[in-house]
Amino acid sequence: PGGRGVGTRNYIVVMGTTARTSGFARRLADMCSVGGVCNPDTFPNVDGIVAVTHTEGGEGRTPNNIDILLRTLAGFTVHPNIGAMLLVDYGTEAVTNEMLQSYMQREGYPLDDVVHRFYRLQGSFDADLADGAKIINGWLDTVNSVPRTEQSLEYLKIALQCGGSDAFSGVSGNPLAAYVAKEVIRYGGCANLAETDELIGSEAYVLQNVRDLSTARTFLDTIERFKERVSWHGHSAEGNPSGGNNFRGLYNIAIKSIGAAMKRHPDVCLDYVINYSQLMENPGYYFMDSPGNDLESIAGQVASGSNMIFFVTGNGSITNFPFVPTIKIVTTTGRYEMLSKDMDVNAGAYLDGTPMEELGESMLDLTVDVASGERSVGEKAGHSQVSLWRDWKQTGPVDLDPLLTASELQSGEPIPIETPADANTRRLQFRALQTEAGHRTDQVGLILPTSLCSGQIAQMIAHRCNERKIGEKQGISRFVALPHTEGCGVSSGRSEEIYTRTMIGHLTHPTVALGLLLEHGCEKTHNDHVRHEIQNLGISPERYGWASVQLDGGIDAVIEKVQDWFSETLADKPSVPVVDAGLEHLCLAALSPGDATEAVSASLTRLTQTIVAAGGTVIVPANAGWLSGDGDQQSMDLLADTPTLAYGQRVEKSGFHVMETPTDQPTETLTGLGATGIDLALAHIVGAPLQSHVMVPLIQVSTDATTQANYGADLDLATADVDELLALIVKVASRQYTPKLHGKGNTDFQLTRGLLGISM
Repeated sequence: PGGRGVGTRNYIVVMGTTARTSGFARRLADMCSVGGVCNPDTFPNVDGIVAVTHTEGGEGRTPNNIDILLRTLAGFTVHPNIGAMLLVDYGTEAVTNEMLQSYMQREGYPLDDVVHRFYRLQGSFDADLADGAKIINGWLDTVNSVPRTEQSLEYLKIALQCGGSDAFSGVSGNPLAAYVAKEVIRYGGCANLAETDELIGSEAYVLQNVRDLSTARTFLDTIERFKERVSWHGHSAEGNPSGGNNFRGLYNIAIKSIGAAMKRHPDVCLDYVINYSQLMENPGYYFMDSPGNDLESIAGQVASGSNMIFFVTGNGSITNFPFVPTIKIVTTTGRYEMLSKDMDVNAGAYLDGTPMEELGESMLDLTVDVASGERSVGEKAGHSQVSLWRDWKQTGPVDLDPLLTASELQSGEPIPIETPADANTRRLQFRALQTEAGHRTDQVGLILPTSLCSGQIAQMIAHRCNERKIGEKQGISRFVALPHTEGCGVSSGRSEEIYTRTMIGHLTHPTVALGLLLEHGCEKTHNDHVRHEIQNLGISPERYGWASVQLDGGIDAVIEKVQDWFSETLADKPSVPVVDAGLEHLCLAALSPGDATEAVSASLTRLTQTIVAAGGTVIVPANAGWLSGDGDQQSMDLLADTPTLAYGQRVEKSGFHVMETPTDQPTETLTGLGATGIDLALAHIVGAPLQSHVMVPLIQVSTDATTQANYGADLDLATADVDELLALIVKVASRQYTPKLHGKGNTDFQLTRGLLGISM
């Protein structure tokens, strides 16, 4: 299409420019594709309508990865597999559509060759959805008018990836991918090797065949720059190998890297070294700077123009990209037979005696077929993920000691607050579910992915369980999954502690009636990691279910296993009675992104006093604007710099608490609050509404006239009157009212990496 190259697919994409519009992008794509406007019989040349969402650009400050972010979004927009692109923002984020458009024009991206629209959310959620659907509907004929035509293999651009590697990755799988890449390059195409930290120790091999001295120096400089950035955060890039790597024979980074480097065939010359998501403009073999995190690396390769992905795996990693097909290559016959429904190619046949040339020619034929429209195994499964190279917090050498003490567990002791004589202490009650564990506001089934790679499968399982209405008679209102971007391909230490604490906080959340841990099978934070951590907390692992995508035989098998486990476990459970309960059984989060007026601060102070006086709990994030306002709360000494809870720390004692917040990203804040055990959250909004927590209802109110005018239809109240707030809180806690945007699916879940987490 236009001057963008040749596509292997033809998708309409809805992309959130930042993390702040992820919920809208997903909801619109789902609405248009699932029984929506894109009928494959009517539009056979349109491969689908998909959302591309990510974690970046959602804070109030300009991110340190701003160049990477803009370059990646630009690369996605002009990708030849894109038939049309809708880019969505609010216009108030740190990264906006205007910034992206200016960047693309300045850098010479062929934006005019793409059917696109930069779309600003400025009305109600429903109205914007309807408008977005109308735009997409208007594009369908145009996108469908682009037929497949015969093209030379010179237009193939192959992303070379490996994940869940084992001792055979460098013997069978990676050499097979390298063989096919060599053939594509021989026809005039491109291949893209990435994952900078997974080449440490293999530099000599990579540079055995290199274009010139300058290219060699650039390659070595790129590795050193990566090491330096990681060191600013107190880590070593040599710490890349995961537990799954270690278990399967890759004991250190050098052994792992030597195998990873086999994705360059000895006869192939390293022609170019490029930055993350930099466009590949000439034929040849490229190295692209990226972290070893598979999904983050793949996103950069796609943005650089890759229109086909070769993913080599020893354990059986099940990963796909929304608009670029992935051919998955497994290294051993035994693992292929275990996961045959989720793998495309058995490179283990080489270990069994089949010549590499024979396997290579067969896979080249498959590559041509998939590029020509045949769906890969992953595409048939309908499973895909996107994760961009996440922002990092440190920009140079720093004193790490103060940062290492940040996010440590806090005292957990509530802050004493005054209760004015005229505080409303009448006994308010809500209709609670009386479970064996206590009074609850809801009961859900939770599928908790232990890493990024099992997140989408967890979501598929939750959807199936809801369709089957499992547990409905026992009082289960719904099944929830919490897909995220962490658990592998990221540094350990403090960020891993934050991650583990936050995930266990959700697993043990009061509203979770029954929870199951779903591992991918080769990640750092696998099931045994979580099992060990909850045992240390005195929690029996027998309370929960455990499943593994890889060890249980792939997507279909694990979906059936988990559904059966929930059905069987819930079968004999009685229904839960509903009783009256006082506010002493309620835990509320009160937040206000940005500045708050004196009147709002006074109202939220009074609300807090009322609930705490009744024996309840209020948790306020340290970044809440109303904590620093003028008025009564100063005399109450509600200080944001004295948190009683670390990010994601479970609250054990009722009263008033402040939770530490490493960032001002609203979704990260809500995710941390969710882990503390809150029953619901209340936010005063100035500007664009927030995305709700997936599991915890978020009430959104505003007294700001402009906010009311622009987003009034999505607000739950246009006042901060304490009596009205309390009445609405009681209705939500009693399941008599669902906050508007929460009920409409404008939700998200995003973990912070703290101040020292970094992709690896």
